[in-house]
Amino acid sequence: MPQFFEFAAALAIGIGAIGPGIGIGLAAGPALAAMGRNPDAAGIIRTNLIVAMAFAEAISIYALVVALIILFVVGKVS
Repeated sequence: MPQFFEFAAALAIGIGAIGPGIGIGLAAGPALAAMGRNPDAAGIIRTNLIVAMAFAEAISIYALVVALIILFVVGKVS
């Protein structure tokens, strides 16, 4: 039986990084447009954008952890 642990890990991090990448792109565009329209509120918008980006990046880090578990734990068991 072929082992597909490397493929499963690549799929986990690949699919797990697509969502946060799209989410950051969808958040950054309107935030930059809002800062351009209202420069006085740029500090508040930037702070909220950085917090939102941190949450999105945390999801991709979870996908990385899952990929590493697949490679180094599940791959060694069988």
